[in-house]
Amino acid sequence: MSSTPSAVDRLLDDGSGRRPRADARRNVERLVRAAREAAGEVGGEITAHEIARRAGVGVGTFYRRVSTLEVLLEAVLAEVLGEIVTKGDEGLADPDPWEGFRHFAGAYIRLRNELCDINERLGGPLDHARAELRDRIRLLVERAQTAGVMRADITWQDVAFLMVSVSTGDHTLGVRASPQQWDRNLGIVLDGLRAPDPTPLPGTPPVEMTTDS
Repeated sequence: MSSTPSAVDRLLDDGSGRRPRADARRNVERLVRAAREAAGEVGGEITAHEIARRAGVGVGTFYRRVSTLEVLLEAVLAEVLGEIVTKGDEGLADPDPWEGFRHFAGAYIRLRNELCDINERLGGPLDHARAELRDRIRLLVERAQTAGVMRADITWQDVAFLMVSVSTGDHTLGVRASPQQWDRNLGIVLDGLRAPDPTPLPGTPPVEMTTDS
């Protein structure tokens, strides 16, 4: 089971072992929450000013609590990756191998997009070869295949690429994605991995964009 420290704990750990003041912890919690919200809404265009505004603190407080934008985002990056690994553990603990894999896949797609947006701002390569995450995906796939609920002619590496392929932009070829487009894409991919009994797709199909959209 993963035990990755939270971003807040990472940022408040000054090595002294002293407990931080309550107001300091609240401000750091706000900054972490704001950074994750900004990543989901503005992607790689995250700035210290934007995060401070969303957190309801001044820029001076931002730099006093987290020193640099990079330090904050690196802590959040580690937190999100830890959450993905935890979702893998939860999937492995599910008594139903298919449901465990399905729930992990949905969580992974959303958290991975957040991970990529933060990493884009940091400007470094995102290491999807992290051993813990690779291991969880492999174990989930092997468990589902052993139970006979996932097709046996694919590898966990295939599954890793298929899950990434679910993410999409908001439009293509003059067609606008539906609000639940990622969920629909995932439903189609999952039915391709599971031979019998396709499940109903959530949401509505994508629609053609008008010329003034």
